[in-house]
Amino acid sequence: MPEVKKDKKAKKAKDKTALYGTDIDLNDYSMDADDHSTISSLDEISDDYQEILPMCGVDPTGEGRSGSFFQLDHSVVFSDTKSKTMELMSTPDAVEKYDWLKGYTWNAVPVDMDKYTAQTELNQTNGYFIRVLSGAKEIFPLQACLFIGAEGIAQNVHNIIIAEEGSELNIITGCSSAHGVKSALHLGVSEFYIKKNAKVTFTMVHNWGKNMDIRPRTGIIIEEGGTFISNYICMEPLKSLQLYPSAYLTGENSRVTFQSILFASKNTKMDVGSRAFLRGKGSKTEIISRAITKDRGEIIARGHLVGESSGVKGHLECRGLILSDNSRIHAIPELEAKAQDLELSHEAAVGKIAEEEVFYLMSRGLTEDEATSMIVRGFLNVDISGLPDELAKETKRMLKMSMEKVL
Repeated sequence: MPEVKKDKKAKKAKDKTALYGTDIDLNDYSMDADDHSTISSLDEISDDYQEILPMCGVDPTGEGRSGSFFQLDHSVVFSDTKSKTMELMSTPDAVEKYDWLKGYTWNAVPVDMDKYTAQTELNQTNGYFIRVLSGAKEIFPLQACLFIGAEGIAQNVHNIIIAEEGSELNIITGCSSAHGVKSALHLGVSEFYIKKNAKVTFTMVHNWGKNMDIRPRTGIIIEEGGTFISNYICMEPLKSLQLYPSAYLTGENSRVTFQSILFASKNTKMDVGSRAFLRGKGSKTEIISRAITKDRGEIIARGHLVGESSGVKGHLECRGLILSDNSRIHAIPELEAKAQDLELSHEAAVGKIAEEEVFYLMSRGLTEDEATSMIVRGFLNVDISGLPDELAKETKRMLKMSMEKVL
């Protein structure tokens, strides 16, 4: 039976800053959704959905993947892993199978954080459980997709990911909705447990519809020598998004990196950031974000570093680009030191495209739109570090597809 270390501080930690966006009335969304039958292959998913999946990093063939998980509305329709050293199933099935899993549930994310976490507990609609066994190295990424195909529903998922001691796991998760869905709500609670000397890379692509309300709530507990790398991409218009994962670096020499690429347009409102509590001696973190707004898009880009032990290091970097006067970016970097002999730093810059850069490219034969697009692409070209070569290529491919659609 694996041992879980309770983090009482993680239990008590709450967001003291009011997240952006109009409050959501949960009663506006239905908990009634049709049951969907399981399928034997992702190739059996309808053609309308198939064309959306590549934008989320999901390959229906499953080639180059260690496993696949697909949830449609409230139903888990496909869950399969090719690996003998990794477990993949719905969270309710895992809780029923393993009594010890109750010790992990709501440990990295407080159940009373807000009404969205409470709603997920009271009306959970599946979610995935992933566990890679001690010492196992899962080089090929596992792919997971949370998909909404029904109008007006609430999808409340609870995901639990455990990387046992010395293991390695790569995950690509895509969240999306069908073209015909005009409005829906996605609540996603994700708890990560990174054990001693384990490493997890987590690449998330959001490709929701323009009237979707999205409320992920994420917590990561990292033990000695553990590493967590998060890459988040959201380029498509949606109604509102709140995303503020918290990492608790409890072990010595633990590491966490957050990288976010955001594009808010067509009235999209985003409140996105990352937070790290550096508690283990020698722990390190880096939070990097690229934010672009256009056509009444609004982004609040947050970053919060809390140094609680000597020898820790943390850096925040936020760069924003405003492409129209009717859009907005608000960068909020926070550094909080509670010990001596630590190093915390931040840099933030928000502005518009320099006219001289546009004129130079136009002098080389490009149109104004082509010049602007090239500058934006360069601005979003964040180095995807710490990933296996194939996963880094896949992440850049997804980003390129997203940019081609919006630029």
